[in-house]
Amino acid sequence: KPHSTGNSERIQLSGTYNVRKGKMHLPVNRWTRRQVILCGTCLIVSSVKESQIGKMHVLPLIGGKVEEVKKHQHCLAFSSSGPQSQTYYICFDTFTEYLRWLRQASKVASQRISSVDLSCCSLEHLPANLFYSHDLTHLNLKQNFLRLNPSLSTTRGLSELQRFTKLKSLNLSSNHLGDFPLAVCSIPTLTELNVSCNALRRVPAAVGDMHNLQTFLLDGNFIQSLHAELESIHQLNYLSLSFNEFTDIPGVLEKLTAMDKLCMSGNCMETLNLQTLRRMPHVKHVDLRLNVIRRLVADEVDFLHHVTQLDLRDNKLCELDATVFNNIEVLHCERNQLVTLKISGYFLKALYAFSNELVHLDVYPVPNHLTSMDISRNHLESLPEWVCDSRKLEVLDVGHNQLRELPARLFCTSSLRKLLAGHNRLGRLPERFERTQLEVLDVQHNQLLELPSNLLLKADSLRNLNASANKLETLPPATLSEETNSILQELYLTNNNLTDKCVPLLTGHPHLKILHMAYNRLQSFPASKMAKLEELEEIDISGNKLKAIPTTIMNCRRMHTVIAHSNCIEVFPEVMQLVEIKCVDLSCNELSEITLPENLPPKLQELDLTGNPRLVLDHKTLELLNNIRCFKIDQPSAGDASGAPAVWSHGYTEASGVKNKLCVAALSANNFCDNREALYGVFDGDRNVEVPYLLQCTMSDILAEELQKTKSEEEYMINTFIVMQRKLGTAGQKLGGSAVLCHIKHDPMDPGGCFTLTSANVGKCQTVLCRNGKPLPLSRSYVMSCEEELKRIKQHKAIITEDGKVNGVTDSTRILGYTFLHPSVVPRPHVQSMTLTPQDEFFILGSKGLWDSLSIEEAVEAVRNVPEPLAAAKKLCTLAQSYGYNDSLSAVVVQLNVTEDSFCCCELNGVPPPSPGIFPQSVNVVIKDRPTDALGMPSSSSGMASEISSEISTSEMSSEVGSTASDEPPQVAMNENSPAYPNEQRCMLHPVCLSNSFQRQLSSATFSSAFSDNGLDSDDEEPIEGVFTNGSQVEVEVDIHCGRAKEKLLLQVPVEASDEGIVISANEDETGLSRKADYSSTGTIGRRRGNGSVAPQERSHNLIEVATDAPLRKTGGYFAAPAQPDPDDQFIIPPELEEEVKEIMKQHQEQQQQQQRQYQMDQLPDYYDTPL
Repeated sequence: KPHSTGNSERIQLSGTYNVRKGKMHLPVNRWTRRQVILCGTCLIVSSVKESQIGKMHVLPLIGGKVEEVKKHQHCLAFSSSGPQSQTYYICFDTFTEYLRWLRQASKVASQRISSVDLSCCSLEHLPANLFYSHDLTHLNLKQNFLRLNPSLSTTRGLSELQRFTKLKSLNLSSNHLGDFPLAVCSIPTLTELNVSCNALRRVPAAVGDMHNLQTFLLDGNFIQSLHAELESIHQLNYLSLSFNEFTDIPGVLEKLTAMDKLCMSGNCMETLNLQTLRRMPHVKHVDLRLNVIRRLVADEVDFLHHVTQLDLRDNKLCELDATVFNNIEVLHCERNQLVTLKISGYFLKALYAFSNELVHLDVYPVPNHLTSMDISRNHLESLPEWVCDSRKLEVLDVGHNQLRELPARLFCTSSLRKLLAGHNRLGRLPERFERTQLEVLDVQHNQLLELPSNLLLKADSLRNLNASANKLETLPPATLSEETNSILQELYLTNNNLTDKCVPLLTGHPHLKILHMAYNRLQSFPASKMAKLEELEEIDISGNKLKAIPTTIMNCRRMHTVIAHSNCIEVFPEVMQLVEIKCVDLSCNELSEITLPENLPPKLQELDLTGNPRLVLDHKTLELLNNIRCFKIDQPSAGDASGAPAVWSHGYTEASGVKNKLCVAALSANNFCDNREALYGVFDGDRNVEVPYLLQCTMSDILAEELQKTKSEEEYMINTFIVMQRKLGTAGQKLGGSAVLCHIKHDPMDPGGCFTLTSANVGKCQTVLCRNGKPLPLSRSYVMSCEEELKRIKQHKAIITEDGKVNGVTDSTRILGYTFLHPSVVPRPHVQSMTLTPQDEFFILGSKGLWDSLSIEEAVEAVRNVPEPLAAAKKLCTLAQSYGYNDSLSAVVVQLNVTEDSFCCCELNGVPPPSPGIFPQSVNVVIKDRPTDALGMPSSSSGMASEISSEISTSEMSSEVGSTASDEPPQVAMNENSPAYPNEQRCMLHPVCLSNSFQRQLSSATFSSAFSDNGLDSDDEEPIEGVFTNGSQVEVEVDIHCGRAKEKLLLQVPVEASDEGIVISANEDETGLSRKADYSSTGTIGRRRGNGSVAPQERSHNLIEVATDAPLRKTGGYFAAPAQPDPDDQFIIPPELEEEVKEIMKQHQEQQQQQQRQYQMDQLPDYYDTPL
């Protein structure tokens, strides 16, 4: 119903008139004043008073009637079409209104709907208003829940489809039919029928009655055979039988002479009988991909002249002799197991045979019509000479082979435009250039020491040259005089041995737009040379030893990207003067200050200044830079209070693609849940921004919740991804994204006490661990090339398009999102756990683009000797971009330092080792007024497990590290050779404790409330609810126990009077196991406050309330504690709160007395009362 009759664009006429429903001669129907609206193609009648919320009558007018009623003045009769038609009589007040309504409504009623799209509407039956018009010619009911249900009403079932006598196109794909709808066979005008993905097992013989049918789609069903009656459909020119259960080509296809394409991909054919194809001379295009064909059976078959296109990709062929197809034009045989390939070259135009095991390629005669050939990712050691003789060859891809040299005459052809020869073993390139029109030359990842001296002189059509990852020390000249003919626009020379001598040679390319010279040996870039590159738009000179970027970069007025990280740059360049600048990366340099103009460039989107430890920015500069969409700078160092254990440190980077859309996201949490845990992640949305952002914001919280529910690494990781799938909501229905998570966990309940790395991934985001300098993959990419995944996809009868994507959407079979592809595409991740050892150096998380450009071996080798993880992550992305990747990238590098001290191998006889990072065994909180004349001075802390204790004992804002324990040695003498517990073996992490004693790691952190006047900025500190203090002091006393408590002491705390108020001692003495159980229901075990302290989540921060909650006694007893409350271990209430606290204490004591009545006076209570 329209909300307002005046604003909706669909409302044509409206007013309040006398209305009567039904037949005119019936006395029961009376005239009533109603509001009438002509909206779109419907007439809406509703109450005048409740027109927006009351009952509404909708009358469809299309196909209906609008007639004049002669018995009444200015009256019209509006009738709908169909067997259940209704009529409304409306009397208008004036003749003008009468004419206006008659003219407008008659136009609507005379309309005829020819096309209706009801796809993806969750329909379980056909809507009744669909049959108001019988003039439909195109009906789309794709992806609903329609079934062949005989019990359904006849007016709503699929059997009523035969009422559309003019229907030409019907789409019933992706429903739940189960059986073929026979009513469809009664539509004589039908020319196109799609019943794919409906779990059909047979096609009835009645299909032969559809004599006008031209297109028939039966993909994604369980059909094994076809009836002979199909031969009567003489006009059928396209029959698709892909992804069914056929083991042979059906014989009835021989009679369908109008069909020129055989579509039987994704079936169960193991052999291809060429005799069958010979009996089908009308078929020119044969599509048999994704079968299990192992051989071709010839049986003395003559040449098959009629077949011009043959698609055999993704089968099980080990050898292929396709010379029998003497007129073949296009051959697809990629992703087989081919070792040899023979093919006729008479009419060959395109050959695609990549991802095989080819060592020999035989094409006879010379294919003079060949324009494109892709034989990459094979085992070829040389190229045949006929490649040089092919007259029309334009694109040649021979990458990822074992070529040591190229044919000498390869660059003597005038047809070759694009040559991809990267990832081979080439030591040199041919030096003979004649009439070459080469535009793109890719020779990256070879062993080239130099390029041909006349390459840039002769190849004057060259626009793109990629010679990255070689051993180049110099460049060939582009001209021998001042004038040059070079039109080179993109030059990639990353990861070579180039020096400053190469820079002057760049001036011979005045049209250069993209220049990548990262990770070479450049020490300077002369200003005069930069000034001549006026058309330069993107430059990457990272990973060199540059100390400055020339000021003449201002001459490059089209420059939009400057990447110069990992250098020695000390002076901020003049890039902010460039009007077109969008991205500036100066991270990992030696900048100390920056100079900015009054106004930033209008198009600036990214500025990265991280990794410059000496950089100091004033408040005004920070305010100006914070206006940039993506501004990165190091956070102020907190010293030991950073909270990051020394066991790991990380660096990450994100890079947007050529479309300036950042479709990736990274997650890094050095302190996750517990400061002995960490979580890292990388998310890739391919081409959407929404899903990576949602994953980045949500997955860490979900994982924290799942950690409390189960201890199994595989189980909590799988649950995290499944819950995340549900939380994506509507964004995950038609969008998706890859994800990889790495969780470092130190389980305090594990007697080993080691660190465990758990990796889980979906899609093409992956993780690799470097152990002893060798890559160890922890992830798996589930794509169509995986045998078990392809089998699963076929079982669910999904359609795999020619580009290898499920329903043409995604090439990953396990990915987050894309819920409409379920169950073919699922979010179940690959999970792998591994115990970290001292041999583990680092691990890398990367998005899809990183692993598409770099192998895991190359990635590990590239960053193994990079000391800083941030610089390592930057290097990986720079290499991927220089190797040709143009979309969004993300990489996270986590360096590990698992020493023998943190690699526990002791046996604790069933007693869990301590977990210093979770919660202390005993916490005594003291809050008292601080003297106003001085601040507390820090004192020395005890030395055991300094790395771990720093997690608790320091504060980000201001901390006082000290000890309230006695500095005197314990009274119990102990010999090094006589341990206290002879039966217990300990490692360096878990030393033996003295009998009846404990060790303390102490901290006292300063809290300032929002009302404090001590001059400190308290925005980053968390005030304690209910306690108003002026610079009060909190002392946290931590007991770390390694052995079992030998004695159990029970503590009663009395109430003491004080001049300052009431003194309460709040002692919570619980074991680590008990605390773990207490917080098992919360999402995160402990959260670090802004001031550095650790507080349990979802528990009150009101210390008065905490003190009133007496801890229950656990079965294991308590650790030894002082028999009398120490004056320093007291909680002092200010005098102004004394009356309020007394009232709370009185109420609390009354509650405790009621609870104690059920116990005998001579028995010990089961809990310890802390009176307030």
